[in-house]
Amino acid sequence: MAEPAASPPPNPSAVSPDTPTGAPPSTPPKPAWDPRDPSRQYPWLRPTIRIRLTMLYGGMFLIAGMVLLAIIYLLAAQALYEINELPFKIIGVQARLTSNTCPDLAGTMPADELMRRLAQCNDVQRARALDELLRSSLLALMGLAVAAFAFGYVMAGRVLSPLGRITRTARQVAGSDLHKRIELEGPDDELKELSDTFDEMLDRLDRAFTAQQRFVANASHELRTPLAINRTLLEVQLSDPEASAEVQQLGRTLLATNERSEQLVEGLLLLARSENEIVDRKPVDLAEVASRAVEQVRGDADAKGVELGGLRPPAYVQGNGVLLERVALNLVQNAVRYNREQGGWVAVTTEARPGHALLVVENTGPAVPAYEVDNLFEPFRRLRSERTGSDKGVGLGLSIVRSVVRAHGGTVQARPREDGGLVVWAVLPV
Repeated sequence: MAEPAASPPPNPSAVSPDTPTGAPPSTPPKPAWDPRDPSRQYPWLRPTIRIRLTMLYGGMFLIAGMVLLAIIYLLAAQALYEINELPFKIIGVQARLTSNTCPDLAGTMPADELMRRLAQCNDVQRARALDELLRSSLLALMGLAVAAFAFGYVMAGRVLSPLGRITRTARQVAGSDLHKRIELEGPDDELKELSDTFDEMLDRLDRAFTAQQRFVANASHELRTPLAINRTLLEVQLSDPEASAEVQQLGRTLLATNERSEQLVEGLLLLARSENEIVDRKPVDLAEVASRAVEQVRGDADAKGVELGGLRPPAYVQGNGVLLERVALNLVQNAVRYNREQGGWVAVTTEARPGHALLVVENTGPAVPAYEVDNLFEPFRRLRSERTGSDKGVGLGLSIVRSVVRAHGGTVQARPREDGGLVVWAVLPV
């Protein structure tokens, strides 16, 4: 049977309203940030707290220096002008110049004229002295301002170093390492109070997470064991050749219900385990993972008359192969289950792109309203009237897909096809 032609993989960014819904968008993914933003092109222009504190320290020093310079200038001017009157009087002498500052004092002249010119010379000398004081003070202020900004930058870094430690610890905790603590030492100030509060919060989170893991382990044993016993008893009863047809039918019904309960328990446990970031990562080929998932679902697809196809070139990512195979298996199973009764097809494709890889599953099927697509990724949510009582699944497939993909640092999105069905694509970092 010929495989359907695979559609090109969709753009991992959000689909714009102008994009036709019949074909996946082929434009390159739009970055989540504006590339024209200078803070992205030049990180040193980013207005960090350290830069703002440096500007604050330097600006306050500059303003204080300017005010001090103005006060000194006014006081010097006042002191110089208060001694404007000469404490002597010259009568009929001949003056000889020793400087070119006051050329009008040369030659013989009346005493009054000499005193007037001498007073003018004093005014010129005072003005020049004030100008030189102002020029030297401004140069000194500029030099000290540069030193103040540099010193302020260094001091701001020392003051904010505890915040950097808090940030690094928070990032490690975000990577599922809840055992990390800040344990900040130093004076009992606001930063240490913040650090201690953060450590207390981490303690509570660590205890809650440990309790959750313990609960998952206990639930795994307590829930699987009785279900396995029930399955064994039902299978033994069904193997009895003397059982009546009614008992056989009841046994098959109970066995199907028990199997559904087992699937629900397995899905809930996997969903609980996959909520955290994957720490132990290994190279995984999405093409191999997708091909295995396709082969596992091929029997159900042939029974339903659904064709499986798609191009799957190698696309390597860093992650957990078992969980990624579960992602592909859930997507392909959903694509086969929710398909047309006749003439349906499923295209499973992979693609390697710079910085990430794509796993795309496209299928035919019933029309899906665009406003209900996001709800499909919620636990126990199905389309319209299909609820947990449906025989198509337990309602956790896409929820597990989203949790596992997020644990790998990726994203998963979906959009409806124009003629029915869905296009679901998972974007995983390489």
